[in-house]
Amino acid sequence: MPRYRVLATLGALAVILPAGPSTGEDGAGSRWVAHAINDRSPFEAAGPLDADGDGVLDVVCGSSWYKGPDFSQSFPTREVAQQGTYFNCFATLPVDVNADGRMDYVTCSYFGRDVGWVENPGTPGAPWTYHEIDTPGPSEAAWLVDLTGDGVPEVLPNTVNVVVFYELENPGPEASWKKYELGTQEAGHGVGTGDVNGDGRIDLLTPKGWFEAPEEPSIASWTFHADWETVGGEGSSDARAGIQILAHDVDGDGLSDVIFGMGHNYGLYWIQQGQAADGRRTWSEPKFIDDGIHQAHTLLWADLDGDGEQDELVTGTRIYGHEVEPGDTDAPIIASYAFDRDAGRWTRTLIFQGEPASQAPPRERAGDRNALNDFPRGTVGTGLQMSAVDLDGDGDQDLLCPGKSGLYWLENPRE
Repeated sequence: MPRYRVLATLGALAVILPAGPSTGEDGAGSRWVAHAINDRSPFEAAGPLDADGDGVLDVVCGSSWYKGPDFSQSFPTREVAQQGTYFNCFATLPVDVNADGRMDYVTCSYFGRDVGWVENPGTPGAPWTYHEIDTPGPSEAAWLVDLTGDGVPEVLPNTVNVVVFYELENPGPEASWKKYELGTQEAGHGVGTGDVNGDGRIDLLTPKGWFEAPEEPSIASWTFHADWETVGGEGSSDARAGIQILAHDVDGDGLSDVIFGMGHNYGLYWIQQGQAADGRRTWSEPKFIDDGIHQAHTLLWADLDGDGEQDELVTGTRIYGHEVEPGDTDAPIIASYAFDRDAGRWTRTLIFQGEPASQAPPRERAGDRNALNDFPRGTVGTGLQMSAVDLDGDGDQDLLCPGKSGLYWLENPRE
């Protein structure tokens, strides 16, 4: 196994990753502190929002919300249907849908095949009410992003059978939603956003290419470009991209590149955009950022070092996304990645290092696997919705991490 020069950054341990295939050897010693909000929570989505209107961020996750700033007090929200080891709450996106001044949230479900919003009653302990928006199909995670350019974010679910997003047209007691359905053949496991062509508008990315955002975002005017396929995970047929797929100028040449992880396999990749002599866009084959990370299902940009730039790529292990998949019982990690434009290589900073599920039932008994039992207590994963947010009010971005192994937040050590 190759070895790398290790250097201290961000109070953690970092490893330089060469441009080619690599497996980092970070070791232990991170100064990020993991705090358990509920180490027996099995839900994979959590949202930071002010549930009780006191001006302090709380955390909503599954059937409960946890009162900030210490999250030691919890209140029930609603019953969430269970399908095996999954729960029909695959996103928790804060939106005041009915414009009553109380923060509601938008959610989606893979097995329920729905997108909906959950109404905040305003009284701790009172039940929250679910309202269906649409049933587009199996929806695995969702994001808030301004796709129409009006300054108000839309709801973008990863609906695996159709590319679709929703605009809240009339916030209020009779809230209505506009549906943008872009196509079915372009859909797949993975969705994301970014300005691919540098025109200042947010485009929509899929595993099979990208939809170009028009000047006026009518449904008919979104043009699809089949410029790539997010393939990876050598040695396995499981090449499903994680969520999100991101467009970002990695190497500083003024062209947006594409970043994706293998949601159910090993590997984190980027595809480099270039330009031919005639001005056409060109794309490289997928290049490794890190071949040692597994189940990089959730990706986001964050400003962990406080320099004002959202330039750290943060991802990690989605624990038991499937109970049987490559790396299913391997030690999970949470890490950030930065590209050194002068050296032309990536650096990985380890934020959390877990232990393997050494006592997990064998794959022949996958139905008996349970992350809360198989992994040691204190094991942190990304779940389906990791967030970078200041949870302790000290001015830096922490990480909120739900998952089948519990609900945690990771405290940024930056001073």
